[in-house]
Amino acid sequence: MTKCAHLVLRISETHWTQVGQQRLTTGELLLYSGREEENAPYTQGVALMLSKQAQNALIGWESHGPRIIKASFKTKKEGITMNIIQCYAPTNDCDEDAKDQFYNRLQSIVEKCPTKDLTIMMGDFNAKVGMDNTAYEDIMGRHGLGERNENGERFANLCAFNKLVIGG
Repeated sequence: MTKCAHLVLRISETHWTQVGQQRLTTGELLLYSGREEENAPYTQGVALMLSKQAQNALIGWESHGPRIIKASFKTKKEGITMNIIQCYAPTNDCDEDAKDQFYNRLQSIVEKCPTKDLTIMMGDFNAKVGMDNTAYEDIMGRHGLGERNENGERFANLCAFNKLVIGG
């Protein structure tokens, strides 16, 4: 991370349990969110690694289960906060209930972010939005790969509903 210009690094599929933070010997801060049960299988899990500069701007962070973590940062613009939401969505093959639960939780988190703030969702959405942007011209271009799958449809709908742009 020291050779990159990135201030926040996202990590999916950590396979860690519990929720917490860990300072690394290199100075970065690791915020992580995994399954809370002590004997849970080592699956899912998300994390954010913050540079020293990002740590200085950190306002706070929240765990939203083993698939979503949110951190808020001060920006140079007075009164504007940057919210980073790191996600690891269920795969297309998962049952509908798991996908519904994930997207309902994500919607709840996004709608709590003030619209004046900068909200960035990133991670592994296990989605293909495809090249066809019909009805989604305001939120995505035509440079995706293949055809949109079910998770891609869910993701595009969430972004359109919340006026979030899909970037690659």
